[in-house]
Amino acid sequence: MATTLFAPDMSELEKLSDFLPELALQAAGPILTNLVSNREFLDLQVLPHLGQSGWTREWYVAHRHDGADGSYSVQVFVWPPGSATRIHDHSCWGAFCCAVGSLVEERYERLDDGSEPNSAHLREVWRLVWRREDGVSSVLPYEGGIHRVGNPSSGTAISVHLYGPRLGKLDGRDYDPSRDYVCDRLEI
Repeated sequence: MATTLFAPDMSELEKLSDFLPELALQAAGPILTNLVSNREFLDLQVLPHLGQSGWTREWYVAHRHDGADGSYSVQVFVWPPGSATRIHDHSCWGAFCCAVGSLVEERYERLDDGSEPNSAHLREVWRLVWRREDGVSSVLPYEGGIHRVGNPSSGTAISVHLYGPRLGKLDGRDYDPSRDYVCDRLEI
């Protein structure tokens, strides 16, 4: 079913890997906006998960569709009330759009030069609430998109994420600003 659902967008998604990350993100925004506006997509991939989050307080990926050549990944995240990611980055470009509810995103910048292994000094630069009508948030690889996403509300939120090809074997890095610590993440 997922292959049929994404079939009209597959060639567009595969082409994104040919672009520089900045250009890929410009093209990714309308694709995500169309997905979360597509009633069939919502009915089949998003809405069935609204009632299933009571057993966990952690976010989870309810549906994932990866390009056969690794050029992209479309993922539907379910965010139970109070769930949030760690502060992290990605080894690829990425974008997300809320489909149901709202999410808070905090964006960070590195204040150090990255020369100390396992060390990173961060500063929060902005915090935004994202709803479907607010559009798409995007991140560039590594320092171009250090962020945390979470659902502080009392209702379940659902978002759709689109990721480009990884720049290496790492999935990204996780950060702990309380210790000025950073470590590699192989998989989420």
